[in-house]
Amino acid sequence: MTNPTSPLNERPLDMIIFGGGGDLAARKLLPALYMAHTHCNLPADTRILAIGRKDWTREDYLRNFMEEQARPFIDSKVFDAQSWDKFLALFDYVRVDVENPGDFQRLAQAARPGSQRVLYLSTSPELFVTICENLDGAGILDEHARVVLEKPLGHDLASARAINDAVGKHFKEEQIYRIDHYLGKETVQNLMVLRFGNAIFGPLWQAPYIKSVQITVSETVGVGSRAGFYDHTGALRDMVQNHLLQLLCIVAMEPPVSLDPDAVRDEKLKVLKSLRPMTVADIARDTVRGQYTAGAVGGEAVKGYLQEQNVPADSRAETFVALRAHLNNWRWANVPFFLRTGKRMQNRRSEIVIDFADLPFSIIPEGPRHYGNRLTITLQPEESIQLQMMAKEPGSGMHMQPVTLNLDLQQAMTQRRAEAYERLLIDVIRGRLTHFMRRDELEAAWTWVEPILNGWKELGDRPRGYTAGTFGPAASSALMARENLAWAEEA
Repeated sequence: MTNPTSPLNERPLDMIIFGGGGDLAARKLLPALYMAHTHCNLPADTRILAIGRKDWTREDYLRNFMEEQARPFIDSKVFDAQSWDKFLALFDYVRVDVENPGDFQRLAQAARPGSQRVLYLSTSPELFVTICENLDGAGILDEHARVVLEKPLGHDLASARAINDAVGKHFKEEQIYRIDHYLGKETVQNLMVLRFGNAIFGPLWQAPYIKSVQITVSETVGVGSRAGFYDHTGALRDMVQNHLLQLLCIVAMEPPVSLDPDAVRDEKLKVLKSLRPMTVADIARDTVRGQYTAGAVGGEAVKGYLQEQNVPADSRAETFVALRAHLNNWRWANVPFFLRTGKRMQNRRSEIVIDFADLPFSIIPEGPRHYGNRLTITLQPEESIQLQMMAKEPGSGMHMQPVTLNLDLQQAMTQRRAEAYERLLIDVIRGRLTHFMRRDELEAAWTWVEPILNGWKELGDRPRGYTAGTFGPAASSALMARENLAWAEEA
């Protein structure tokens, strides 16, 4: 159902999804749009045009794809048959071979004159340029059109610039939404409020009061059907260059002058530009590459990366990365940032851990070795913020133990918490750019990451094996131990 009084009704919306019959559409985009529709966050006069190569009719698409592939990804607890039927009524299917300019005339005829057109490119990035050229050639674009670009945007700095240049011929920068779904997570957005809306943290959010920062995105899944793509990409390109660096930016950025999109993104850009470039010696010392071998995850045996379908027997693609980064600015001088991501790890977890400095002197002798406080911001599987402090154990002595102040957002905030893609799609529809990457952000991230890729090649670096179901190679623990630190699960 949609809200007839919504201010979004000024222009009808045509949501046009290239790759409308693909995996991302089934798992994320269409369930997100269903939830937005159910909660009255789509304009009243919305149409969704699914674009694909298959020679389907509208009925074929609804039956073969929407019902059989997309619907299973909607939580049964929130599924409503009546809402689903109304949602399906919004759809049409348009068969388009994106490399055939003539096929775009069918799309031009299906799109309504004067509509607000949101073009979601859920395809291989190699097709972005061709799609944009053919959209323009068919007269589908106007000054109000918005385009959403899925990652990865490029394979290196040169290819990222080439894509940006080509897309920029058809869209102004303010029409381009480079999506990173981590920026749509409630806890990531709440980090801005935690930092800039609370006086308690402001004076402490800097050196020397913070000892270290950890950012971890661990997955239990392997590469699965993405092996062909993943083997040419690896974890550094797939996760660090975008997700982890964006999280680092939000942790480390200076307070923006406002929540205006460019004000926020200006501060994130400063963080990316302050990342200390890595020399080959730095790369050898401060980065760890891994590749999972056979093991067990969740009590089930799983095969190693080299045994996955479509993976070359001599592949050097990394499925795990851990690295130490530094920011060359006053706020974060000498504070190490440890980034880590991997597949087939012990658990699925995304978190930011802020370790505050140890006390310079303690009058309480009977305590654990580490006195520092810790702020843990968990993004998944559950969203939470926890502050670890020290308290006295009951009894006559002065023994201390860590206790946790649990800022349980789900209990404190009873409103429904939208998933990341739903929140970001609503932002696109409403023209809000704050949580999307600007071109210079993307290119600054590639500028820092690319020398690491080149350094690995120069060093002839092979990924270290780690057993599936663990937390990665032992070398990643040694990376922390050199500074008398440990990953959160090892502390």
